[in-house]
Amino acid sequence: MSLSVSPTPRRSERQLVFTSSQAARYLGVSLATVRRWTDAGHIACYRTPGGQRRFSRAQLDEFIASMQRTGPAEDPHVTDQRNPVDATRLARPVGARVA
Repeated sequence: MSLSVSPTPRRSERQLVFTSSQAARYLGVSLATVRRWTDAGHIACYRTPGGQRRFSRAQLDEFIASMQRTGPAEDPHVTDQRNPVDATRLARPVGARVA
């Protein structure tokens, strides 16, 4: 009798709800960026009764997918276009090394 054991998924793969800090790590950006994107309506979130942002994994994955489909929009309010959001960086697993 053979038992097949599947590898244990990483914590971010099991996690369904993220705080702002966890969402920033998941996306590979700063906490301030997550706040800006949320305030601008680029990332959907919901708020706890205390006003803290919470993100579902599905919301974050949809944001990543939308960035890969359309690429980052040119924001007239951004003064430095030399370092736009890189959607490929957002899709890389957290902790993965850049070659």
